[in-house]
Amino acid sequence: MSLFKRAVAAEVSSNASVVMSTLVVVWLSVVLVRLIGQAAKGIIGADVVIGLAALTTIAALPTIMALSLFIGILTTVSRSYRDSEMVVWFASGLSLTDWIAPALRLAIPVSVAVGALTLFASPWSHRQIEDYRARFDLRSEISQITSGDFLELDRGNRVVFVEPSETNPNELGEVFARITTPDWHAVVNAQSARTEVAANGDRFLVLVDGTRYEMKPGQGETRITDFEEFAFRLETPNANETLAQARARALDNRKARPTLMLLEDDASHSDGQLMWRLAIPIATINLALLAIPLGAVNPRVGRSFDLLVAGLVALLYMNLINASHGWINNKILPFGMGVWLVHGLFLALTAGLFWWRLRMRKPLAPSVAPA
Repeated sequence: MSLFKRAVAAEVSSNASVVMSTLVVVWLSVVLVRLIGQAAKGIIGADVVIGLAALTTIAALPTIMALSLFIGILTTVSRSYRDSEMVVWFASGLSLTDWIAPALRLAIPVSVAVGALTLFASPWSHRQIEDYRARFDLRSEISQITSGDFLELDRGNRVVFVEPSETNPNELGEVFARITTPDWHAVVNAQSARTEVAANGDRFLVLVDGTRYEMKPGQGETRITDFEEFAFRLETPNANETLAQARARALDNRKARPTLMLLEDDASHSDGQLMWRLAIPIATINLALLAIPLGAVNPRVGRSFDLLVAGLVALLYMNLINASHGWINNKILPFGMGVWLVHGLFLALTAGLFWWRLRMRKPLAPSVAPA
């Protein structure tokens, strides 16, 4: 028995680790592509892409860990059937239910880790993400300009392109700008630029030694102006908001709220978020148990169909958790029922599958010929 448990635990741990590593790499690849695209558009700073990717991965880890353990147990059980190892174990007096103990030995610690992530680490990561974005929003627009990149300001009404300075890396070099107003469309180029802050706190981009080309749309009227200095104001959407206020506003996102704050809040949306944080650790154990009967395949039949069914069942489980989250938010489902309803249904499904698998392999009673 101990040999069996050690062999199962070792193989499941190995398979789950490989699956988890693969899922994390795939997740990071997708997130990095999205964040790099946002940085290119000026939505976030290029210097925070790696930090945001790491924080987003922390928020996604609970689901990744639960699915990795499910797939690890599922592939271990199905491989044992496919390679006829289960025949040896059954001949030694073991049953399919003997897989429950080693599965729980792995699932319970993983569930505790997932619970720590959902209750504490994930909300913290969401708060850090909101903090990153708040800091970026409160930066002056000129600080968001990167040499060699186009930056849209004022919802696209102003577009600025800056070349690096040849003399001072901390200053702006040659500047190209497009400025659109209801009456005029202007194109401006200048040899250099600097920033100034007025007494009232308004920030200005001052272009030096350049030319301004203006055209009135639909009328053909044009103006060309050479200038020594030309300034236009840079407005920040949250100019009057402090960082502390931005952080307090970030808590409106319930994903970022600490768990204790959700417990003190009676709003249905807080109940829904609290249900989700409790649901993933419970689902980790449920999925680990469910993988055992789902992985019991017939070695004479192709395994693709069984694995497809197992994947669909796990996907249905996660989707029903998200649906329960929405039902609690909309007050369709009470919190006390929503926490346990989906898990109870899938626990019953697990028990039914175990009964069906054990019944299928139960030998028939030998017939006795009449004397």
